Amino acid sequence: MLGPFALAIVGATVLVTSFISGIFGMAGGLILLGVLLLFLDVAPAMVLFGIIQTAANGWRVILWLEHVDWGIVWRYLVGSTVMFLVLRTVAILPSKAMLYIGLGLIPFAADLLPRRLTPDITRPGAPYICGAFIIVLQLLAGAAGHILDIFFQKSQLDRKVVVATKAVTQVAGHLYRIAYFGSFAFAFDTSNPWWVYAAAVALSFAGTSLAAPVLLRMTNDGFRMWSRRVTVGVAAAYLARGLWLLAF
Repeated sequence: MLGPFALAIVGATVLVTSFISGIFGMAGGLILLGVLLLFLDVAPAMVLFGIIQTAANGWRVILWLEHVDWGIVWRYLVGSTVMFLVLRTVAILPSKAMLYIGLGLIPFAADLLPRRLTPDITRPGAPYICGAFIIVLQLLAGAAGHILDIFFQKSQLDRKVVVATKAVTQVAGHLYRIAYFGSFAFAFDTSNPWWVYAAAVALSFAGTSLAAPVLLRMTNDGFRMWSRRVTVGVAAAYLARGLWLLAF
């Protein structure tokens, strides 16, 4: 069971990270998962993370529903669903060190991709590939919002379309996360009362709502610049954490 100190830390993190994700459509989940892993085992952390992020992204979908590009969404869901079914037959449970290293390495690995191969989510086949690739990273490396962002950065989509469309794809991804890790024993931490989950959902709604006016005032260039800075900073910290866990 999470103690009072841990609950306070997790609650503050949910609020702040929902605010960050509400602006950039990413990065907040990267931070939140790292904090949850400090207090919980992998499966319970993943399930709680999935519940919080489903709520936060679902509320973001409602706020920006008119801007969703449904053509991208449906193709994305085909790729992610097929890959989820494949992974579920394997049922690998990653270690904390593996998750932290995955969270830390992926943004830097993406920088090594040749510019000519940088994906564009608006290309006909890109959403299928993106959906399959992202679900693998979400289940085995912890989070993939920063990689999902790469598929959108090369497009000419407006920032509101980017945030709204990514939110729908992330709701699907987190539902798959809950289904995947919820199948492992002890995934649902029943020692925590129901109001812990309810409070986390409420805080995610609040953070997401507070971010909406900030996103409206931000320029597209500022949106891309700050999303990159936040991601790289957090990734470096998690890479160090993962290497520490491996060494000690």
